[in-house]
Amino acid sequence: MPGTARNASGVGRFPGVTFSDEDATPEKEVVGKEKDVEEGGCRRFFRRICPCCCRPKGSSYDITPATGNGTVDGIEEEKPAPLPEPAQPQTGDKELDELQLTIRSVDLLSTKCGQNRTEHHTDKYHGDELIVRRGQTFLIELDLSRPYCDNTDKLHLELKTGALPLVSKGTHVIIPLVEELEDEGWEAKIVERNGNKVKLSVNSPAKALIGKYTLTVATRCPKTEGVTMHDPKKDVYMLFNPWCEEDTVYMDNSEERNEYVLNDIGRIYYGTEKQIGARTWNFGQFDTDILQACLYILENSDVLPSGRGDAVNVVRVISAMINSPDDMGVLEGNWSGNYVGGTPPTAWSGSVDILRKYFQGGGTPVKYGQCWVFSGVTTTVLRCLGIPARSVTNFQSAHDTDVSLTTDVYFDENMEPIEYLNSDSVWNFHVWNDCWMARPDLPPGMGGWQAVDSTPQETSQGTFRCGPASVTAIRTGQVYLKHDTPFVFAEVNSDKIYWQRNLDGTFSQIHSEKKAVGHCISTKAVGSDKREDITHLYKHTEGSEEERIAVETASRFGTKPYAYSCPVADDVQVEVKLEGEGPRMGTDAQLTIVVTNLSSQPRSTNLHSQVSVMYYTGVLKGTVKKDKLPVELMPNEVKTISWVLPYQQYQDELVDQAALMLTVSGRVTETKQVLASQTSFRLRTPDIDIKPEGDAVVGKQMSAKITFTNPLPSTLRNVVLRVEGLGLRDLHPIQIGDVGRHATVTVTEHFIPSQPGSRKLVAALHCKQLTQVHGVADIQVKDC
Repeated sequence: MPGTARNASGVGRFPGVTFSDEDATPEKEVVGKEKDVEEGGCRRFFRRICPCCCRPKGSSYDITPATGNGTVDGIEEEKPAPLPEPAQPQTGDKELDELQLTIRSVDLLSTKCGQNRTEHHTDKYHGDELIVRRGQTFLIELDLSRPYCDNTDKLHLELKTGALPLVSKGTHVIIPLVEELEDEGWEAKIVERNGNKVKLSVNSPAKALIGKYTLTVATRCPKTEGVTMHDPKKDVYMLFNPWCEEDTVYMDNSEERNEYVLNDIGRIYYGTEKQIGARTWNFGQFDTDILQACLYILENSDVLPSGRGDAVNVVRVISAMINSPDDMGVLEGNWSGNYVGGTPPTAWSGSVDILRKYFQGGGTPVKYGQCWVFSGVTTTVLRCLGIPARSVTNFQSAHDTDVSLTTDVYFDENMEPIEYLNSDSVWNFHVWNDCWMARPDLPPGMGGWQAVDSTPQETSQGTFRCGPASVTAIRTGQVYLKHDTPFVFAEVNSDKIYWQRNLDGTFSQIHSEKKAVGHCISTKAVGSDKREDITHLYKHTEGSEEERIAVETASRFGTKPYAYSCPVADDVQVEVKLEGEGPRMGTDAQLTIVVTNLSSQPRSTNLHSQVSVMYYTGVLKGTVKKDKLPVELMPNEVKTISWVLPYQQYQDELVDQAALMLTVSGRVTETKQVLASQTSFRLRTPDIDIKPEGDAVVGKQMSAKITFTNPLPSTLRNVVLRVEGLGLRDLHPIQIGDVGRHATVTVTEHFIPSQPGSRKLVAALHCKQLTQVHGVADIQVKDC
């Protein structure tokens, strides 16, 4: 993640960074003087093996006022955090064996109101266990047998999960002690010392396996080596992290996170499309034993602990484990009307009792459930594990049993229904789930909401489960993308087709109702008393040309690819082209749509273009522009169409990486050929210019001029420039303030190289309106 800064005591992905009102002084080494006091032999030995010294301070910088139409605010520099006084060994002679380093106790700082739980948004979970989210630092405190000595003592943490922890599988994690956290892996740093106590900031990667870990601490010193015994009260629970940009379940809207992760009560809808009812459902994901029950579900599944870092995999497992037919999952379904020996599905009002019964009953399926119960429990489990989720009700919901992507009705020669063939059906309503995640396993643009269904209807790869299926793929008819996209597509978009048996036993299509089924609603964020029509997420406006294209495109990947008339010819091509390096930030984005007629006959079509803002993970944020372009083609003609996205239409919509996706679709009038093309592109940002000044020599101060020009016709607010270079200087945030439209600002950075050789000075600029702006300069440093 670009632009992340940490201070010495930071916990969380984005801790605050403080600045001073004065320039920092050039780096100077400070060496402590040894006291001339009389000491015992062991005392002198310990002082010899444990010397301590202070760390160097930062350097200074100057800023040249911006030129052009803008101004620059005053500058503040980071104030170096005061270093704690080195812990001194107790005076007096001691036996050498008393100098060994052991762990007296471990405090996970796990109280609900403490810093760990509040910053990780886990303070609502019942109990005082350490519950944290991956990709984010947390604190623990160690009580040692004596003060820790950096020069000679060694210390590391170990976390283990699963029945057979292995380092190669990521289930046995060894966490080293480092001087600075790098944000990319398991590591720990001492951030506070108080006598024999040290406080560690521990970082986990954004792809860490979720689950319960046992914690041990290992120490080593010149005399001995020791390892603490595991304490069952010292388990660490790791969850997915929708607040972390690097996590695949990241959701950037705080209101939606509050609703789809933290809200423990909501509404589930039922009834008919014209008579919609609603019932309040207690999800209760933070209640007593629920986290343990959710992890127990994963343990009961056939997924290995090493597979619990992939949100797609976890969701697919949960979909299978909420029902019971083939894996002794949570709920046994019952649609018979006879509920002897269990609880009628309509009697449940929440998920808590169901999950507790399953957990405390040793994995015995709970009786009984129907679709809304399966969905309610799925919402609970996904939210509990940290995956944004919601229950979705689809009215007039088709059930396609043969992957034809249509709802088929069969008649015999006398127009009598053939009952054994008429297995497709349309339910008054059906409840499933949406969950939010990126889909790195699919093409760009397929992230965001994913459909997942835990009701046992049809098997998927031999197991009763469904999803996660990209809602974007469903909406556009790309049913060849995994998982189980055809089934969900048919639930919302299938046409009803009538077939009659011929005398030779074959069937002919006699009628079709080309009005797709499906009307989806869900709880609206924020507030479980409101509902939202989300049909538009699953399909285009009912009956629109775009929807018909999606339906007919999808049907060609089903078991009845000829349910709709096939195109007479495929002789028209559509392609989107970028000119040069592509459009630049701050200007109108111009692309070219090329339509080619390969036939000797005229062709005509209406092209529908739609451009959406896209996260780098492939998740689409929202549509910013839609157009309809009529195209007439002469025989063998190639037509070039200029497509423009004005700056005013995207300026307030972009997210990190400034990426967009353009979708072009249409149908050739003469041949019924379907045209479709998707192109992702980004708006290029300017580079930062860095010019070194002076001789680059170890121990000698030099400087570099760093220049940046605002490419936007609007003011950049709260600009921060971060400069660093290995062997040149540590990470150094500089607050620039506001930079006016098209203005140029220059910063002169002073630093003292500490290592010879080829070095790189790197600068990165960040503000809300503009990201991914950076620069680099090569510096050849001579030895002194």
